[in-house]
Amino acid sequence: MMICTIQKVSKMLGGTNIFEDLSLDIKTSDRLGIVGRNGSGKTTLFKLIAGVEAVDSGAIHFKKGTKVGYLSQIPVLEEPMTGYEVLRSAFGELLEIEESLKALETKMSSEGADLERLLQQYGQLQEEFLSRNGYAMESEIEKVINGLQLRSFIHQDFAVMSGGEQTKMMLGKLLLSQPDLLLLDEPTNHLDLFAVEWLEGYLTEYGGTVVIVSHDRAFLDATVSKIADLEDGELQLYHGNYSSFVQQKEELLLRQFQEYEEQQKKIRKMKEAIKRLKQWANEANPPNAGLHRQARNMERALERMAKIKKPLVDPKKMALSFEPTERSGKEVVVMEDASKSFGPKQILSKANLHIYWKDRAAIVGQNGTGKSTILKLLIGQLAVDEGICKVGSNVKIGFLSQHAEAANPKARLIDVFREEVSVAEGEARHILAKFMFYGPDVFKRLSDLSGGERMRLRLAQLMHQDINLLLLDEPTNHLDIESREVLEEALEEFPGTILAVSHDRYFLNKIFDRTAWLEDGELTTFEGPFDWARRKWAELYEMNS
Repeated sequence: MMICTIQKVSKMLGGTNIFEDLSLDIKTSDRLGIVGRNGSGKTTLFKLIAGVEAVDSGAIHFKKGTKVGYLSQIPVLEEPMTGYEVLRSAFGELLEIEESLKALETKMSSEGADLERLLQQYGQLQEEFLSRNGYAMESEIEKVINGLQLRSFIHQDFAVMSGGEQTKMMLGKLLLSQPDLLLLDEPTNHLDLFAVEWLEGYLTEYGGTVVIVSHDRAFLDATVSKIADLEDGELQLYHGNYSSFVQQKEELLLRQFQEYEEQQKKIRKMKEAIKRLKQWANEANPPNAGLHRQARNMERALERMAKIKKPLVDPKKMALSFEPTERSGKEVVVMEDASKSFGPKQILSKANLHIYWKDRAAIVGQNGTGKSTILKLLIGQLAVDEGICKVGSNVKIGFLSQHAEAANPKARLIDVFREEVSVAEGEARHILAKFMFYGPDVFKRLSDLSGGERMRLRLAQLMHQDINLLLLDEPTNHLDIESREVLEEALEEFPGTILAVSHDRYFLNKIFDRTAWLEDGELTTFEGPFDWARRKWAELYEMNS
């Protein structure tokens, strides 16, 4: 049975046609992932389904009584609420029943109360509360608090939380409200590896229908069984998880390209035949009307032919390649018995880490454990309290921060690029075009750039600098899947050493063969990619607990 039917929907934004005559059927209990390049219209589609925006034409129908849940934006609450109160508000009707039960209890304890009538009301309400699993409300809230790691700020005022904390809190409320159709737009943003794993398990057991927009390939592999690919305003549905979709799409593109090529050969032959028939007809004396008719009939057949659209085999995407550079010494990063604290919180406790020339190493761990702090120690933004934390000889660092801050938000993109890369304006425009900044895009102000555009600008700078150690802090944040794949290809060819902090498991497994696990200030290094290190870390944790 269909829970949502999208019929020939069209939507235009800012004079740009996002999609036209787009259709999609979402079945009850579906686990559907929607993928596509940044700007392809995925979030717009979610807003149309959620009713946040109206369609220009077409219609969206729901099964009668469907409750749709969508985290569109962080709300401004009318009255102050703690995080815990925000989570409890997901159970609006149950809380009303709970309040009614308490009111009846108060009435029953007073003198002269009509106990028989009040008991009857109380019994009816309690039965409804029980049937709707009201007594499990607190345990469900606790499950979400633990899973999404909300404990440290659960009792803070919602208004003073950071944007990431508010997003996690509203995600928790959305999950607790148990909508029939759950729309999740980049749900793994702001979540660490453990919270993402918990969310995967939660969604696997979720009773409703789940539709996910995400660039997290490992998350899609674990949670969805269908993929809707949104490209050039059209949706193509594939059955299977993300990895299966990639294989199917490659096979489909190959078939489409072969069909396109065959049709183009046929069209060329028909055009040549038409030309010959006309030539023969005109050379005849008198001109041959029969040959003219044959030529005209063939032209009509050509006009009626359903033309196969040339498939987009290699869409526009970033072209990344690093400049060759002088190598560093054998020891690139040296950390010995390093300790670092911020007030009472100890981030590192006698931590040890050794990174060598051409290593591909990643630092992983929960949010707030201090992964980014290690990178800041290496670039000299911070100093250790005790021990050693330094880079080796002839090390030239390129640092990609997840929080790229511009000294002048009004500065133009091309000027900021040229501050780091000394090239003429024409050459700068040529380079930036490889990073998908075309034409007037290069004159955008930094304050107007999206997160993905800021990341692409910083990558463009790094690719054209003399560096042999890349320090990457969440480099795949804000990048769409195609851009992530291009980044991965470039990193595989990078001639130097890479040390990265990331929550992207697909990225971690593909690029890094050493994994440093940061937990309670201690670094444990595993000689293997993330999945292998995750299993080994769990075994150590079980042994020590």
